[in-house]
Amino acid sequence: MKFNFMKRMVIASVTGVALLLGTSGLANSQEQQRNARQHQRRGTQQWRQEQERQQQRVQQQRLNQYSQQRRQLDRLAQQRGRLLQQQRRQAHLRFQQQYLERLRQDQINLQNARSHEYSAPSHRYSRGGRYYQTNQYGVDLLRQSMNHGYERGIRAGQADREDRARFSYKDSYAYQDASYGYNGYHVGLNEYRHYFREGFNRGYQDGYYDRSQYGRNSNGSFSLLGNILQQVFNVQSY
Repeated sequence: MKFNFMKRMVIASVTGVALLLGTSGLANSQEQQRNARQHQRRGTQQWRQEQERQQQRVQQQRLNQYSQQRRQLDRLAQQRGRLLQQQRRQAHLRFQQQYLERLRQDQINLQNARSHEYSAPSHRYSRGGRYYQTNQYGVDLLRQSMNHGYERGIRAGQADREDRARFSYKDSYAYQDASYGYNGYHVGLNEYRHYFREGFNRGYQDGYYDRSQYGRNSNGSFSLLGNILQQVFNVQSY
């Protein structure tokens, strides 16, 4: 009996040690997992901070580009204004003055622009045989640029029809400038201009020929048809 009692004591001791070691190992494993998660969160936070700093640098470059080109385009606006006066194209002159007034407001907004929180690219689109990436904000801005272009094109075409001027959308200062509504965020100025001009071209045709082939009129607000938007700006999410 004494032997059996000693045997049970030894077994109990070994079992206790095993349980203690198992509990200790589990605690160590949980601690390692917590440390790994904390390290991952710190790494993710550092990465996002670096992405936001990069976004701020890119945005500043865009604003610098806009400011540099703005001076040249302001001189062009004065030249176009004098030419319109000489040609007695009063309707298009009024259109250009309204366009310039909106540009002045855009410049004020750009001067007060602040960086947005970083948002990773989630969409891609092709243009000229190349693929570009942007986020949802960029997608919305490029679609907006086409609708801005379409509406401005409508007004320009109507003005030239009223002035009995020849069909020439590329001569319009609005087409040459193509920065109407640009805010400096998420997409570059050249990208914005490209899609603004795509909309302007189609809007000018509809305005000049007094039709609605590419867009619609909703209580005086013009916008491109959905299938035209998709055709010109074929963007896909991923």
